[in-house]
Amino acid sequence: VQLQAFGGGSVQAGGCLRLSCAASGRTFSTSALSWFRQAPGKEREFVATSWIGSTRYADSVKGRFTISRDIMKNTVYLQMNSLKPEDTAVYYCAKRDGQFSQNKDDYIYWGQGTLVTVSS
Repeated sequence: VQLQAFGGGSVQAGGCLRLSCAASGRTFSTSALSWFRQAPGKEREFVATSWIGSTRYADSVKGRFTISRDIMKNTVYLQMNSLKPEDTAVYYCAKRDGQFSQNKDDYIYWGQGTLVTVSS
């Protein structure tokens, strides 16, 4: 299984970015696809997850971020709107066979990370 994340960059507060993560593997449609992020000096934290039409979000991004997936392209997206400086982090996509989880330790497949920098 390989995951490749794209779309990071630098943006001013209030701006938006869309992250993409291309995943390989036959079980894409039934796997949980999630986004986590890690800010400098902090633990990796849950951002959003998607599994068989259901989604969950961290409270800190609810209403601003949207996770979606394109099964035909084996790709999961994270649309990030109204970005804040505290959203600055390396964003990772992760895949889990089975239902979603907000616990990073439940995931064994990870992308390489893409840096998002939000300036005030």
